[in-house]
Amino acid sequence: QVQLVESGGGLVQPGGSLRLSCTASGFTFSSYYMSWYRQAPGKEREWVATISDGGRSTYAASVKGRATISRDNAKNTVTLQMNSLKPEDTAVYYCSARYKYGLTDNWGQGSQVTVSS
Repeated sequence: QVQLVESGGGLVQPGGSLRLSCTASGFTFSSYYMSWYRQAPGKEREWVATISDGGRSTYAASVKGRATISRDNAKNTVTLQMNSLKPEDTAVYYCSARYKYGLTDNWGQGSQVTVSS
């Protein structure tokens, strides 16, 4: 079955950087769109970034210019590099996978990112 395991979260000072990774297993990684979402306390989960099976990336306005999503199909991993972090970036970050012709998202367990001085 689809398994997604996030890593790389933690406490970061404002203005700092963080690199989140998601390791996938149980499916043909190269055929899936991979995304990052986040959910702050008391708020709904929001989309952050997506990278297509072909490597095309899109970003939410709130992170555009500060985030880079990338994938390594040989290692079944997707990463999210976040720079110039702000306190409002504090959230649990989730990795998701959706088959390129499908409608169902598969989720990881989440990784906490806290931006605070």
